[in-house]
Amino acid sequence: MAPAPSAQYSLTLRVELEQQPGTLGRLALAIGEAGGSIGGIDTVEVGQRRIRRVITVMAGGAEHADQIAAAARAVEGVTVIESTDRTFELHRGGKIHTGLAAPLKTRDDLSMAYTPGVARVCLAIHDDPAKASEYTIKKNTVAIVSDGTAVLGLGDIGAAAAMPVMEGKAMLFKEFAGVDAFPICLDTTDPDEIVNAVKLMAPTFGGVNLEDIASPRCFEIEDRLIEELDMPVFHDDQHGTAIVVLAALLNACRLTGRKVQDLHAVMLGAGAAGVAVSKILINSGIASIVACDRRGAIHRDRPDHQDRTMNVPKTWLAGNTNDECRDGSPTDMLEGADLFIGLSGPGLIEAADLARMNPDPFVFAMANPDPEVRPEDAAPYVRVMATGRSDYPNQINNVLAFPGIFRGAFDARATRITERMKIAAAQGIAATVSDEELSPDYIVPSVFNREVSAQVAAAVAREAEVDGVAGASAATV
Repeated sequence: MAPAPSAQYSLTLRVELEQQPGTLGRLALAIGEAGGSIGGIDTVEVGQRRIRRVITVMAGGAEHADQIAAAARAVEGVTVIESTDRTFELHRGGKIHTGLAAPLKTRDDLSMAYTPGVARVCLAIHDDPAKASEYTIKKNTVAIVSDGTAVLGLGDIGAAAAMPVMEGKAMLFKEFAGVDAFPICLDTTDPDEIVNAVKLMAPTFGGVNLEDIASPRCFEIEDRLIEELDMPVFHDDQHGTAIVVLAALLNACRLTGRKVQDLHAVMLGAGAAGVAVSKILINSGIASIVACDRRGAIHRDRPDHQDRTMNVPKTWLAGNTNDECRDGSPTDMLEGADLFIGLSGPGLIEAADLARMNPDPFVFAMANPDPEVRPEDAAPYVRVMATGRSDYPNQINNVLAFPGIFRGAFDARATRITERMKIAAAQGIAATVSDEELSPDYIVPSVFNREVSAQVAAAVAREAEVDGVAGASAATV
């Protein structure tokens, strides 16, 4: 049986049909019998004997799309002129481009935008470098920096292959927060080279969004850039996930009348995101977190911590969580827990094991594309369920966080993004869901809710002022 049709495998069929009754019906039937889902049929040209149409079809995979096209070709009276993959067509030539913020139609326009007028602005910035934020793209532009070593769902695919993801990220920045962003994919995995490259590019950008850089290099790179640059630096794979997890948790608690501080949490997954999630939960008042890898609970008495063979993120977790040094399997740790957070892999938790948790638990199973436990199986045991998928309720999606965070940081002229600003971002996301909307299936707002980025930006900007990292007012000539 073919997988369920999805937009990511949709195709466009350009077909020519004989002008005979029933031809279109036979074609639609053949596509349906092949497992395709027709999204639209448009007429392009009508002749006396033949008619040209464009048909959009969703398939369950690349091979399935080929099977659908073959089924269409086999229909009597139908000629398939062209079959194209809509996803590849969307990416053809790239997904972003530069534009002009000022007209360039007259000799005067040219004289001011370029030579000789531009020299006046260059000299003003030379005399006062702070004016670069006012008279260049700097104050609203983010560098999306990746080495392509930890692309979500794909792993280490290299810098060039990571570009489509980074272009997509730039689209989200622009669409949801009006922030200009540009993908910078570096052909190196050396932390020194990455840090140096970003520092050399710093005059162009107002902030840095690190993306899809493997652990443990991502920790060193982020820490060094925060220390060495006077601008916001944010590793979205860590902090974006953590912020949206906290937002979901705040609303789950609001729904059920609980307090975050009273929860006992178990986390399966001990990478970069696990460290960030633990940090934001600890900073929000949760005192009881047990982090696990596939071997079991992580703690300071575990042999690999004692002999110093434990990796960087696990070492941090061993020193900052599980104070009681509870030992055992991830399933054992569920006993008496209120919250399960999955940042690992598919099917690692049996649904029946969730019965070991306290009544009405929260389960955030975020492994993608397949969660640690299927929501359908978990339903009898949980009060609130969240995943990383868009086809289930309560998607933990980073796009709820990073556009608004940079918008708020830029609005405040912030020099860095503090832990309190991250918590404020989570609170901003959570506040977007009203009391009337709040339900077990709606603790996280839709990614298309245009209020989210505005709420997050306002909360982040306010916190930047409180934390003392907001900049001075804009430079003037």
